[in-house]
This record gives sequence, structure tokens and C-alpha cells, in this order.
Amino acid sequence: MEQRLATKPSLALSRHYPVAPEKVWRAWTDPQAVAKWWGPGPGEPVSLAELDVRVGGRFRIVFGGADGKAHECAGVYQEVVPNRKLVFTWSWPNSTPERISVVTITFKAVDDGTELLFKHEQLFDEKVRDDHKRGWNGTLDKLGEFLSA
Repeated sequence: MEQRLATKPSLALSRHYPVAPEKVWRAWTDPQAVAKWWGPGPGEPVSLAELDVRVGGRFRIVFGGADGKAHECAGVYQEVVPNRKLVFTWSWPNSTPERISVVTITFKAVDDGTELLFKHEQLFDEKVRDDHKRGWNGTLDKLGEFLSA
């Protein structure tokens, strides 16, 4: 008997950045760069960015939340294609470590820069999806500001 996985909520976002894919890739894979733009809003500095960007490598990012509490996200890289694609698991180890979802980021060269396609799949429920959508939108906006600087 075939067993089917329940479909879980996901989100898809896209952004255009007027820089080469290599620069956008570096922003996602260099810990010093990540520390300058990560997080959904202002006043949420990154206190730790550990990135072992290779298949099976882990990442861990700790950033300050607007509520005054640090948030930690972590995961494992599942696919790494330099300047083209990153796939990694995603979790919040200090609050809901059992909820593991998957993020896929595609970097596409276009005439005037990079088209970033962002998918976050296998989210726990619709509320989690909506919360992540708000967070990722703010984070991708901050990435754009970083890349423009």
C-alpha cells in the first residue's frame, strides 16, 4: 500500500537584485556578509553566523529579536551549486527543534543582475508559513539594502 505524505504549507518569494549572482551567492555563504544583513528587521544584530557551506555541512545563525531575546536558526546544507542554488534544512533549535522544513534558493543571472527565487517548504502549519513569510520578506529586503551598499 502506497503511503502519501501530507502536503504541508509552503511559501515562494522572488527578488531582483542589480548585482551579479556571485555577489548574491557570497551574501548567503560568507559568515561575515551574513552578519551584516540577516534578520527580518532593524535592531536585530547577528551575534553568531557559522556556515559550513557544503553538502552535509551545517549552519547556525543567532540574531537578536525585537522582543529582546536572541533567536537561533540552524540547518544542514542538502545541495550546494556555487552561484546557482542552495538547499538546506531549517529549524529553530531553541523553540521547536522537531519542526524541520526545507529552504531552496535559486540564483538566476539576468541581463541586469540576479533573479533570486526563494522557496520554504514543509512548514508546520499556515500560521508558521505566514510568520515565516513576514520574516523572509523583511530579510530579503535587508539583503537588497546590503547588496546596494
